[in-house]
Amino acid sequence: MTSTAPSAAGPGAGHHAVAVLGTGTIGAPMARNLARAGFTVRAWNRTRAKAEPLAADGVAVADSASDAVRDADVVVTVLPDGPRTLDVVREATPKPGTVWVQSGTVGEGIDELAEYAARAGLLLVDAPVLGTRQPAEQGTLTVLAAGAETTRGTVQPLFDAIGSRTLWVGDGAPGPASRLKLALNSWVLALTTGVGEALALARGLGVDADDLVAAITGGPLDNAYFQTKSAAIRSGDLTPSFSVDNAAKDAGLVLAAAERAGIRVDAVAAARDRFRRASEQGHGDEDMAATYFASFPDA
Repeated sequence: MTSTAPSAAGPGAGHHAVAVLGTGTIGAPMARNLARAGFTVRAWNRTRAKAEPLAADGVAVADSASDAVRDADVVVTVLPDGPRTLDVVREATPKPGTVWVQSGTVGEGIDELAEYAARAGLLLVDAPVLGTRQPAEQGTLTVLAAGAETTRGTVQPLFDAIGSRTLWVGDGAPGPASRLKLALNSWVLALTTGVGEALALARGLGVDADDLVAAITGGPLDNAYFQTKSAAIRSGDLTPSFSVDNAAKDAGLVLAAAERAGIRVDAVAAARDRFRRASEQGHGDEDMAATYFASFPDA
């Protein structure tokens, strides 16, 4: 089953206390937008300095994950992968009955998280998000959600505060949303690699990058993603919306899931190699558009 669902009540409805564990590129603006929408928010990050700026937006910064989840009605995890997510939630030990919203890209690690949630008496909602830094800051993420029908009234106001759209998928069990995110990420990886290679080839052939962009702009091959990433490459402004290293990690999750499913995803394998090469060249913390540099041995 797939559906889009607006909230029956506005953001902040019920004044839920929310703990946000992980305040990186996506987690920090999510915490900020939840606080602005009227939720009581406590945030924690392994490196506290990354969470401290949130205090100016009314977010209480916790010293530990367990302190953050104390008295929380909902715990939101926005962490890099399944193992780290599981470690943090085990460390935090939310009380039984707490709704746990998992919003990281964890791939098929979602199954282990669901098993732990069942043992610990937590109500897990699988809710990875589609979008990077800017939509996270603007509160216009797309939330991919899967979980029990009984949790929707609790979590939908949160999703309305962080996103412009919620897509509920599956039959009520966690998992379908994280698997959908893998398929979507394979498309993002293909787009990013394509932009980088096209501009790199243009440079190698002595073609003006402006001419390449002009030829695509307004035609059937044009899209907002191409315009954004090509502009980043051409300007050299590679402030990360999503980093090269995170893209390499996500490519690995897609490949692992595809292997288990018996599916070949050759483009994803090539993209992962490019991201790794760009990282080895010193571009790991830059925007994933820096895969462009992987085309040049001396980059």
